[in-house]
Amino acid sequence: MDKILPGLLVLSVIVIAFALVAAGWRNRLRRQSDVERLPEVPAQLSPAAVVVDGQYVATTTAGDWLDRIAVQGLGIRSNAEVSIHAEGVLFDRPRAAPVFIPRAALEGSREDNGMAGKFVEKDGLVVISWKLGGRGLDTGFRARHAADKQPLLDALQELISAAPQADADSGK
Repeated sequence: MDKILPGLLVLSVIVIAFALVAAGWRNRLRRQSDVERLPEVPAQLSPAAVVVDGQYVATTTAGDWLDRIAVQGLGIRSNAEVSIHAEGVLFDRPRAAPVFIPRAALEGSREDNGMAGKFVEKDGLVVISWKLGGRGLDTGFRARHAADKQPLLDALQELISAAPQADADSGK
């Protein structure tokens, strides 16, 4: 009896904690129900300029690295392969829907130390800033190999600077 009561107490605290986490996630999903649908991946993509294996960290509200976007699987951390195409950026995630960011939606890229519960060494994450409808978003990616980060940043910068301004203004 000495060990059963404390064991049950610990188990009940764990169950309550998981229930609170689940309730918080459901509330976040409800609050973010106005987030527009993700763009479809084009049927034909041009050959990739760069392909990098790593980890999709999360998508957050632009400028708020703690406000994880939960809808459409954008807040779920997973392994991913990111590829840069003339049409945009594709995050191919096993066991999760792909995330495609059209070239015209891209606003910038930078290096950062962390976002949404993932913290790494100085400038260890590549963060892509983009627009989904009227909402500004930041998507974080961590390359599996440090040597892959700079070619990824260079390809992103080239893609962003090559985007015609008229394209970006019309949201296409």
